[in-house]
Amino acid sequence: MPKLYKDFESNVTVLFSYKTYLIFLFASLAVSIGLQLLLPFPWGLGAALAIFIAFPMLLRKRYMGRMKGYGDSGSGGGFFGMNSGGTGVRYVCLVCSHKHKGGTCPRCGSKTQRADF
Repeated sequence: MPKLYKDFESNVTVLFSYKTYLIFLFASLAVSIGLQLLLPFPWGLGAALAIFIAFPMLLRKRYMGRMKGYGDSGSGGGFFGMNSGGTGVRYVCLVCSHKHKGGTCPRCGSKTQRADF
């Protein structure tokens, strides 16, 4: 068990580096303050907000690109994308327990159903 924990810990530190996150955070802060000093009021504020939105998205894209090989199906990440297998969402009728792919049950016509992932 301790070896498994050490392997997990090393993978987590490779995927998420706190130092890199802080560098991106302070770099975006410095660039946004600089733009607010150089540009007039509405344009500087808009550019600063755009940078605060763009930098975390760039960081998240980099980390998700690194995580691509860690899923079972290799599909990238997320809650529903990890183990779906590409079959889509199937529904189970609560009245007759028939599995189908539509809004109403083709067997009994009931609209009461639950999603089966």
